[in-house]
Amino acid sequence: MGVLAFFAGLLLTVMGFGRWRETGSPYWLIGSLVLLLLVLLGAVTGKKKTG
Repeated sequence: MGVLAFFAGLLLTVMGFGRWRETGSPYWLIGSLVLLLLVLLGAVTGKKKTG
């Protein structure tokens, strides 16, 4: 996972949490949590290419 993809995922997660606070819809909360988990999973399991 690239650095730009990581920060883009975090930005979308924060935007999703903001939308959840505005609307109160549980779908925004669930979607934001799933996206956050995917971003963290990608960051932890990402392989660095050498060379």
